[in-house]
Amino acid sequence: EKADPQKTAFLLRKAWTLYSVTPLYGFRRGRLRDYARLLSAFIAAEKQKGLAVEVGVELDIKVALSSLADIRGSEQDQAALLVQLSSRSRGSPRNSEDKPVWWGWFCSVFGDELSESVPEHFTCLPLFLSHGAESYTALVGSWFQKTFDCCFRRLAISPLNLSWMVAMWAGCKLDRAASAVELVFSVPRLAQPLDISYAIHPEDAKALWDTVQKTPGEITQEEVDVFMDCLYAHFHRHFKIHLSAAKLVKISTAIASAHCDGIVKILHSQYLPGVLMLLTELAISQIQ
Repeated sequence: EKADPQKTAFLLRKAWTLYSVTPLYGFRRGRLRDYARLLSAFIAAEKQKGLAVEVGVELDIKVALSSLADIRGSEQDQAALLVQLSSRSRGSPRNSEDKPVWWGWFCSVFGDELSESVPEHFTCLPLFLSHGAESYTALVGSWFQKTFDCCFRRLAISPLNLSWMVAMWAGCKLDRAASAVELVFSVPRLAQPLDISYAIHPEDAKALWDTVQKTPGEITQEEVDVFMDCLYAHFHRHFKIHLSAAKLVKISTAIASAHCDGIVKILHSQYLPGVLMLLTELAISQIQ
């Protein structure tokens, strides 16, 4: 399904930190307003070092939970769940708008593999993405873990998965002019850190992928390996450096960018479901 660009625009061009989340037990979509009040009170209590806070009173941090029905891959997938924290400074007028300070959202895009294997009363939203202060991520994660008996884990991206991403996204067609395809490598075993940045014109990268891919719409490990080997050979021919001996740590394309630490920036609404499908698969593989 194609997500509505207007409803998902805020997801684009932000650096999202990735987590995998085990299934939530006892989660009820109809209680989102209650959950928001409870989470708000929990955050306030933690900020006051454990002092009790009455549920429902006006707090510095406001919490909103809402469903993003457009973000799912199949009918078996649960709609994405958005958590937004907003703040209002104490001196601002009462009618002024709250300022968003943190976003987090759970989603599952073609996560049938996990949802079909869990018992009743569990909700499968294996991929969690956060944008904002890590302290808020820790508080929200702690509340969800205690409330729904789930577990959050940072989701790293291996060099192998980064190579798959750059191959897949370099071969995508775009309506407008695309930015360069960039690969960043970290050179190991040096006294001082050294990164090598390798930029390829997007049309050249797509032309290379088109010659490598045998069946449109299907990708194999062999094709990804050939694509990367061609890039390595070209670089070695010009600079006499074997990039295969370095570690691929970041890739950037017009579709999205991804870092091995599990930080992703999605740039193109047309390919949002495809990017989330790949990230959902990575999250599920870590859970299993």
